[in-house]
Amino acid sequence: MSGHSKWANIKHKKEKTDSARAKVFTKIGKELTIAVKEGGGDPASNSKLRDLILKAKANNVPNENIERTIKKAQGSSGETFEEITYEGYGPGGIAIIVTTTTDNRNRTAGNIRSYFSKYHGNLGQTGCVGYLFSDQGMIVIDNEDEDINEDELMEKALDAGASDFNAADGVFEIATEPDDVYEINEKLNQLGYKSLSAEKTKVPSNYVSLDNEDDLKFMSLLLEKLDEDDDVMDVYHNCENV
Repeated sequence: MSGHSKWANIKHKKEKTDSARAKVFTKIGKELTIAVKEGGGDPASNSKLRDLILKAKANNVPNENIERTIKKAQGSSGETFEEITYEGYGPGGIAIIVTTTTDNRNRTAGNIRSYFSKYHGNLGQTGCVGYLFSDQGMIVIDNEDEDINEDELMEKALDAGASDFNAADGVFEIATEPDDVYEINEKLNQLGYKSLSAEKTKVPSNYVSLDNEDDLKFMSLLLEKLDEDDDVMDVYHNCENV
């Protein structure tokens, strides 16, 4: 079936260090806090919280961490986060979307603008590149050991509600509707398939290759800087070769 392996290459070939996992836990904790403050701490009546709990589990966040974060958010009146999305262009005109969760929008906006400027990009207006991306759910299952029957997994994924299936670079990518990704991931987990991740993502309609070495260097540095920022949740781009 159709698909593009770049998403998996970008998101899942990084070393899974303790510090990287801790950062994921922190970011999901912020999302959980926002969801609780917006809709309460009961996942039965708060669909956003329910999805985030499933997302947390898909990213191997311990249950006690999830429960502790929800309880803290219910009893806290101090720290308040908001979600802000930035759009812009990287070196060579690469389209970039940056989603953030922050308790200080001036700090975050200043930092994001500084990163783009320093590494030969520029921020644009809301919507300037968003039309180049579509929302999608993506489940990634490791098959580096080649011990998973591809046809069997594809059949079970499609039966569970997946919209597309792709095998590439030692992983299986299972595309879903954005709102279905966590539920489908749970079904596959119950069937014995362990996912590397399951999340809502943005997929570009086409990819662009950077041929200029300086552009490629600055694009890599920009992505590295964004990844290091604690306010940044996700970064989506259409660069083919970084």
